[in-house]
Amino acid sequence: MSGVQPHNAWIGLGSNIGDRLKSIEDALQALGDRADIDLCAVSSCWETSPVGPVDQDRYLNAVARLRTDLIPRQLLQCLLATEETLGRVRLQRWGPRVIDLDILLFGNQVIDEEGLTIPHPYLTRRRFVLTPLIELCPGLRNPLDGTRLIDNLRQLPAGEEQVRPTSPLRLPPGL
Repeated sequence: MSGVQPHNAWIGLGSNIGDRLKSIEDALQALGDRADIDLCAVSSCWETSPVGPVDQDRYLNAVARLRTDLIPRQLLQCLLATEETLGRVRLQRWGPRVIDLDILLFGNQVIDEEGLTIPHPYLTRRRFVLTPLIELCPGLRNPLDGTRLIDNLRQLPAGEEQVRPTSPLRLPPGL
């Protein structure tokens, strides 16, 4: 990384097409290979029921913590380019995907611009995001209102989403 003060960011990873675990591992490798990103930690993989109106297979989801010299808009472009490289085709909102990469949090920044909202707009409403995020960083707070994310998780209705741990993830070798 350059001499710029790096920022902490938390990225959500998800896949429900093809070899889901390999897609997540490939995304982690691609991010970790970049000079402007330091991949610090990764949660376990969690198998989750799909959310939304589209009938589709179950997801694997995870969260990665990274440090980066990039500003949020640049990180978003990096994630979109990584998705495209790994075969993501956007056909339907909330539809099946080979890989999905989202900025969940970027330090304590709050951003609401066209095409970029941080914290992620569904952060506090998705068990499949909160569970791996809290596994990785149990004390995180929502920069919008200071609430603990674990409290947001506890307030979600039971039974709406199914989330279960499947396998540990490890940082790619050499990172």
